[in-house]
Parts: sequence; structure tokens; C-alpha cells
Amino acid sequence: MKTATPADHALWGILITNVVTLLWALWQQWSVLQLLWPFWMQSLIIGWYARQRILKITTFCTQGMRVNGRAVEPTPAVARQAANFFLLHYGSFHFVYLIFLIALTFTTDAAGIILVTNESTGVQSEVHIGHVHAVDFLAFVVLALGFLRSHRASHLEHVAFDLGATPKLGMLMMMPYLRVVPMHLAIILAVVFGTGAIGLFVLLKTVVDMAMHKVEHLLLAGRDETPPHQYMN
Repeated sequence: MKTATPADHALWGILITNVVTLLWALWQQWSVLQLLWPFWMQSLIIGWYARQRILKITTFCTQGMRVNGRAVEPTPAVARQAANFFLLHYGSFHFVYLIFLIALTFTTDAAGIILVTNESTGVQSEVHIGHVHAVDFLAFVVLALGFLRSHRASHLEHVAFDLGATPKLGMLMMMPYLRVVPMHLAIILAVVFGTGAIGLFVLLKTVVDMAMHKVEHLLLAGRDETPPHQYMN
């Protein structure tokens, strides 16, 4: 038996926040580096709510999940372990990402250019990524608050749906990566094509962000309501 499709009012919030980011970036003529900061913050927000969702589920299944080659039972301890493992893996990725952003922010030259060395040939290429100014961080925080509001709305809808269904724990752990990897690839491509394509790639990022949000919703709608293994708090 399948559960009904959850409400998707949060999609509009995600759209509005992305459109505001796009308009601000075009108005201020932002560089790739300036865009990477608020989208890194958005990734953190997505990860935070993903972990909270895992911790709040009361009924779930562990179909297909294995630890050290063994199937695991859907117990509260397994949910906590999954949430902590997700925190470690997702958090480590974003910590390295943060170091990368800090390094870029403080190593660009006066023209906003960094030297990239091809490890195979040793050839160096100039890549323009722009500058980040102190005042930009005020804009980053405002945009992050917008993402926080929209993703919180999405989170509340998903948790409400989880309480009446039995989500797969493995799927809940994978969903954040399905959201953030395509989102960041869309922006990183702007490095290759240059700052002049910023508007196009923020628009592409917006489409990808909304599409992956919708994919997550469709995956929720297709979940079994009563899989064979579950627990109740």
C-alpha cells in the first residue's frame, strides 16, 4: 500500500530564495567565489535538517542496509548511529569545503585570479573566481536565513509525513547528497565558463535545486507504508 503524496508548499519558498539570490548576484555582479559561500551555507542547512529528520522518525525500515556485511534491525540505536555517521561524513565533507573556501577567499590576487596547476603536465592556468569583501558576509547571512526558512518548511512537511509512514533509513541518509551534489556542480561549472555566465548558472542551480526537492517528494510518495521491519518509540 502506498501513502499519499505529502504537501509541497515549501517549494515556493525554495524558489523565492533562489530568485532573490539570482537577482542579488546580478545586481552586485557577484563572482563565482561570492556565490559559493551562501550555497555552502545552504548545504549545511540541508544537512542539519536531514539529521534532525533521522532522529525524529518513530517508524522506519532498514531494508537493504548492512553494517560490516550484516543486515541491521530498525531500532532506536540504529537510527542514532545512522544520524551520527551522517553527521561525521557530511560534516567532514563540508569542513574540507570550508577550508577550501577560506583558502580561495584569502589567496586570490588583486584581479581575483588564482593559478591552477595541472598535476599531470605541470602547466599553470589562470582562473578568475573573484573576491569576497567583508560586507558580502552580511548578504550571505541574509540569504542563509532565507534558505533556513524555506528548508525548515520543507523539513516540517517531511517529518509530518514520516510520522504517518515508514521511510527507508538508507534513503533518508542519501537524500541530502542527491540535493547538494547536483546543486554545487551547477555552480562549479561557472568557474569553467567564467564570471560572465554567473546568471545562467545560478538559474541552472535554481532549476536543479527545485528539481531535486521535487524528486525527494516523489520518493516520499512512493514509499511503502508497512514494510516488514519497523519499530515504534
